[in-house]
Amino acid sequence: MNNFAESFSVSLRLVFLGDAELWAIVLLSLQVSLTAVILACLIGMPFGAMLAVTRFPGRRPLVVTVNALMGLPPVVVGLLVYLMLSNSGPLGVLQLLYTPSAMIIAQLILVAPIIAALTRQTVESLNEEYADQLRSLGVTHLRSVPTLLWDGRFSLATAVLAGFGRAIAEVGAVMIVGGNINHVTRVMTTTIALETSKGNLALALALGAILILIALAVNAAVTLLDAVSRQVSYV
Repeated sequence: MNNFAESFSVSLRLVFLGDAELWAIVLLSLQVSLTAVILACLIGMPFGAMLAVTRFPGRRPLVVTVNALMGLPPVVVGLLVYLMLSNSGPLGVLQLLYTPSAMIIAQLILVAPIIAALTRQTVESLNEEYADQLRSLGVTHLRSVPTLLWDGRFSLATAVLAGFGRAIAEVGAVMIVGGNINHVTRVMTTTIALETSKGNLALALALGAILILIALAVNAAVTLLDAVSRQVSYV
């Protein structure tokens, strides 16, 4: 009990006194996850919107596949990215393995299906609501996409936050492709796993507390956006 109390006390000092190593890990985590989420939005939102407004052979199986990919096992994604980026893999020439770029790729693969699936659901619902109005104005399916995305911006922001929550908490995939190299690819989740196994509970507790605060902030933002969207819909 005394060891735990001491570790907890040290962890608080690390957080509030601005320990350089701790905040470097936090900043790298945010950099990797935010980059992955931004790229996932650039890919997932247009793709999800296109699935929502268009009809073509094979669309239903594709929708089912995208929904299924939301539950991709992170360690499997990590393994596949590792095989692609290893020296014997097709992208080995890029020398990206054990770099932040490899971690971004792994998180991108995990987050993009979430963004795409939630975007499709949001845009499809809006398209059903405004289909007649858009058709009367002569707006084609493709031209309606920006309008529908803008109208569903609050729901889509919630999807983005959900994707960020998945990315920032990821450990399995980034451990495999990043290697958890100190000052290079060591992020919050992998550091917590490593330091706990070493018995360094102070740093693990400090990072865990920051990770929980980030999770709480994301959930608070989701709740706030939901309230704002409801208020806007009533106006």
